[in-house]
Amino acid sequence: MTQTRTFALLCSSVVALAAQAAPALAADAAAEDAPGIIVYGRPDGYDLDKTPTATKTDTPLIDVPQAVAVISREQLDDQGILSLNDALRFVPGVVLGQGEGHRDQVTLRGQSSTADFFVDGLRDDAQYYRPLYNAERVEVLKGANALIFGRGGGGGVINRVSKAPEYDRTRIGLAAGVDSFGAWNLAADLGAPLADGLGARINATYEEMGNHRQVYGGHFAGITPTLGVHLGEATTLTATYEYAEDRRVTDRGVPSRGGAPLTGYDNTFFGRADTNRSEVTAHLAHVRLDHQFSDSVSANLTGQYANYDKYYGNIYANAAATAGNTVVLAGYNSGTKRENWIAQGNLVWKAETGSLRHTLLMGWEAADQDTAATRANALWGTAGTVTVALGETMAVPAATFGPLVSNSDSTVRALSGYVQDQIDLGEHVKLVGGLRYDHFRIRSVNRITGFGATRSDGKWSPRLGLILKPRENVSVYASYAKSFLPQSGDQFAVLDASTATLAPEEFRNVEAGVKWDASDVLAFTLAAYRLERFNTRASDPVTGNVVLTGKTRAKGIEASLVGQLAPHLQVSLGYALQDGEVLAATTAAPAGRRLAQLPRHQLSAWARYNVSRKLGLGLGMLHQSSQFATISNAVRLPAFTRLDAAVFYDVTSRFTVQLNVENLTDANYFPAAHTDNNISTGKPLNARLSVRLKF
Repeated sequence: MTQTRTFALLCSSVVALAAQAAPALAADAAAEDAPGIIVYGRPDGYDLDKTPTATKTDTPLIDVPQAVAVISREQLDDQGILSLNDALRFVPGVVLGQGEGHRDQVTLRGQSSTADFFVDGLRDDAQYYRPLYNAERVEVLKGANALIFGRGGGGGVINRVSKAPEYDRTRIGLAAGVDSFGAWNLAADLGAPLADGLGARINATYEEMGNHRQVYGGHFAGITPTLGVHLGEATTLTATYEYAEDRRVTDRGVPSRGGAPLTGYDNTFFGRADTNRSEVTAHLAHVRLDHQFSDSVSANLTGQYANYDKYYGNIYANAAATAGNTVVLAGYNSGTKRENWIAQGNLVWKAETGSLRHTLLMGWEAADQDTAATRANALWGTAGTVTVALGETMAVPAATFGPLVSNSDSTVRALSGYVQDQIDLGEHVKLVGGLRYDHFRIRSVNRITGFGATRSDGKWSPRLGLILKPRENVSVYASYAKSFLPQSGDQFAVLDASTATLAPEEFRNVEAGVKWDASDVLAFTLAAYRLERFNTRASDPVTGNVVLTGKTRAKGIEASLVGQLAPHLQVSLGYALQDGEVLAATTAAPAGRRLAQLPRHQLSAWARYNVSRKLGLGLGMLHQSSQFATISNAVRLPAFTRLDAAVFYDVTSRFTVQLNVENLTDANYFPAAHTDNNISTGKPLNARLSVRLKF
């Protein structure tokens, strides 16, 4: 009832603001131009014509031989999205994992990862939730990407592109929002030239959290100042620092019963407020130097330091709910301190050899990562589990935490070199070929047992792509790429006597597709892929710990249409048809099992239509067919369809009011899982009122 009243209040607020603004409408109508419709490559629409991320060269997307999905700042704002997780829901081929209620975790083309996240092309691999207040856009580069990004990235990588400093204009942007669960946020985006050739920008946000669950709350605070300076006509130095503080309740969702999520308990919290909590503090500093030696030769040098300090505690359902309406709970806490140093250099040379035109990339990367991690299990007396009765409100006994069951230090040293050539063979044929070598040295010490292990690996990662362009605005491509991941996992956990002897996992991706720039403001992509993974690891269906599963294969078709479909109509449409299975039999996953969190069908649609110069309407849909929670194939998450809507109103040229409604039909659904008995419940009908002020 409270949520319904709040929803009605938010809707009536928009009506009232519109009525109050009527005099301003008449005054502004003559002075304002028609609202901007998408112009290809401009920052006022959903589409993007080029990005340097996929090749480390400024290459049009139509000439990149892989599927790339880009979520623009304008689309993020229109959908009222604040977090990376929510943004990725609208990218077919990407399935969200629950991440134990304390981190971003995604499955890309059937490959689960907690570490394939990047900011401005550099790895940001700690386990936490990433905000978007300082993001200009989000890029999802699908398929194996080791040539550009190094280890991991078998199913793809996710890159956030930061907002840039302002050299020639002053920017003042303020935003605020509140939703029907009581969550609210404030944000500021300020930029200005400080002197000739010196520009600055600062983004900051504060969020109070809330949702439909019985016990939930927390806050996020972030601030990112950026300074840019032109050191002459050919050289630019950019420095960025980000501080992030995240405090929230950790929520592991509901258990299963009878091979499906437990129903009737969508709001019930299977934990304790004093135990289920996550605390993260992160510092990231980033410096980049760009220099243009000539029209044909350029170079850049980048350094990044990141420090993460995290505590995580939880109680969760450890087994399926019984027919007698009881459930077994377990719990643990963990601490992680991580320090990352990354340095990267690139040289780009554009040249001609006879009739061939080359864009040659040569680069190197060095990384140093130190991680200290601990874990202790929850105890009820001397028992590691407790059985409680199901109820609308769970009576969960207080737990203590026993002695450490894990206490480790790990060090990773990596050094990489790579070369890539993009060759134009006349006007209609292009080749992209490259090779990367990574040397990894992982050393870990188990401080409980005293066992220490070291593992070194050297891996070659090739990439080859062929692009045929029958017309300037059409490309047909085929590509092959490999990637790898050391057996210590994407978080480089402590090595044991077994994993220290195992060769790295290997990913092989074959892809073919078509890209068509239907107009200057509309882009279509169709891709088909097959991705094989060897020496595979996956999450255990019960414990969530990593286990070996042999060999797997995922395959699928992905399609997208992004841009201006008709006058005043902007769209972002996507569809994925996919399948995956275990090919090599192991105890954890016999051959023939379907891959986890890989729905056969995914469909996303978002459209904004500008009814007039002042009024815009938005409509969105997400559909996801059923999927298995884990490789056990014992629990299936049912299919769901969610409808969203929005109303945009420009009170003046500088003041905008926006209402976003999520789950318009109040559908009951289960969007994500971590194990067979940690299943997230979808939000019911929810409205969010936002205002934006810009100068």
